[in-house]
Amino acid sequence: MKNVLFILTLFSVGILFSQETYKRTLKLMGSRFDITVVAKDLVDANKHIDLVINEISRIEQLISSWDPNSQTSEINRNAGIKPVKVDRELFDLIQRGIGISKLTDGAFDISYASMDKIWKFDGSMTEMPSVDSINASVSKVGYHKIILDKENNTVFLKLKGMKIGFGAIGKGYAADKAKDLLISKGVVAGIINASGDMNTWGKQPDGTEWKVAITNPMDKNKVFALLPINNGAVVTSGNYEKYVTFKNVRYTHIIDPRTGYPATGIISVTIFAPKAELADALATSVFVMGIEVGLNRIEQLPQVECIIIDDEGNIITSKNIEIERS
Repeated sequence: MKNVLFILTLFSVGILFSQETYKRTLKLMGSRFDITVVAKDLVDANKHIDLVINEISRIEQLISSWDPNSQTSEINRNAGIKPVKVDRELFDLIQRGIGISKLTDGAFDISYASMDKIWKFDGSMTEMPSVDSINASVSKVGYHKIILDKENNTVFLKLKGMKIGFGAIGKGYAADKAKDLLISKGVVAGIINASGDMNTWGKQPDGTEWKVAITNPMDKNKVFALLPINNGAVVTSGNYEKYVTFKNVRYTHIIDPRTGYPATGIISVTIFAPKAELADALATSVFVMGIEVGLNRIEQLPQVECIIIDDEGNIITSKNIEIERS
């Protein structure tokens, strides 16, 4: 689950400048989307926001595993049976997902949807699942079992019961596509905030950069940092609302798709990256990889930075992050 951990300050200064900010909040892809554009007037803004809504709805129809008519559902139905021909857009998204899986040594895996959901984070669990049930829960997970045929644009899941899903990158991808669409239409600045998967471009009408306030996960009513965002994406994952505790160890709802065990030791990860799709996947991956491995992996990637908060409230940042205390 991605958490909306951002407080945005938007300025409307039409008296001094020729453009203003306009924002619309609505539900898309089953989640809250906040769409902000800088435009000359409300009519212009609404025209562009309507374009975004249509684009995100189109993407949802392509990648949704809940829609039986989507190409993603067709891939899952034919797991272990036959390859499925898909649109190039979906093929490329799956290919990038596999690339991120390799980059994170499987800490991120779009075949996570194959996992049996044996962990409950609604307060009903009274004991750990058995080792056998945990092992069985991930028996069909594995990005290396996804076979891509680039020449024919087909996707084949090798095992019956395998599934792919885009819960960890879908909203980020939608935010990226919406941003690209608006830029192509001449929108000079804006923000696409997809339930915390946020992508920005341009500057506010007064010439200042957009800024994001990072919520303190130890106290959600407080902000611990304020950072500028310049034509990039930021995504925060948090586990402080969905977790279980056994023998003084807190297990998050973010589960390692390689082992079936929930991540431990981290309560919040914020990733800054050029694309929301990448930031989305990495935020989840760092939880699973842990502080040392996750930080090391992030620092090997160009234009990617992170802020990690451990379960004792310590703040760890990648080397190029400069935090402006609020």
